[in-house]
This record gives sequence, structure tokens and C-alpha cells, in this order.
Amino acid sequence: MRSWARRLLRPAEDSEAQVLGDVSTLAGAEPIDQCRRGQRVRVCGTVRSLAVRPVCVSPTVEAEIFDGSGHVTIIWTGRRTIRGIEVGRTLVAEGRLTCPEGQLRIYNPEYRLLPKASS
Repeated sequence: MRSWARRLLRPAEDSEAQVLGDVSTLAGAEPIDQCRRGQRVRVCGTVRSLAVRPVCVSPTVEAEIFDGSGHVTIIWTGRRTIRGIEVGRTLVAEGRLTCPEGQLRIYNPEYRLLPKASS
């Protein structure tokens, strides 16, 4: 991407990060960039990507969550779908933070979907 295009898009990204940070704080969540491996954490963010992966004989649903400070992959094992989990949806998830291969992950968290924003 050209530098002028990055400068145009940067304010929108910064604004989105600020809003997500505010929502996260209101939900009582910790900023993802401050969470540490091995801790039980509560994170709040927007689903940026969603994938269903067949792992051996057990499928998984993987959602990448972004909160304005960083991202974490939430993984539910033994599932092909989870009602309400979709790209653009905001959720709060609680669980033990792991970091295999340098990537933050939470397996089978407790979660709560936040209300959809009205248009």
C-alpha cells in the first residue's frame, strides 16, 4: 500500500482501536497486549476472522479477536459452528492464555456475546 493511502486509512484504524479499547474496558477485560501466558484472562474484542478446521477427527472453530491493542485466537474444540460467533461480532471471553509457537490462544473459553451495534 502506498504511503499516502496508509496515512488516509490510519485515522480510521486509530479510531476503531480507541472504540474497541473503550468497549473492552467497560466489559472489565484486560488489554490483549498486557495479558501474559499462563494467566486466566478476560478479553473483549471483535471477531476479525473465523475458520473451521478439521483437526484429526475433531473439528475446531477458530476466531481471531482484536481489541485495539492486539489479537488472540479463540479455539473451541469439537465444534463446527457456534451460534452467534461471526465476523464483526464483539464478545467477551475468559480462559487460560497459552502461547504455542508464539501465537496467543485461548482454548474452550467461557464467552458472552455483546449486543450487535445498531445501524
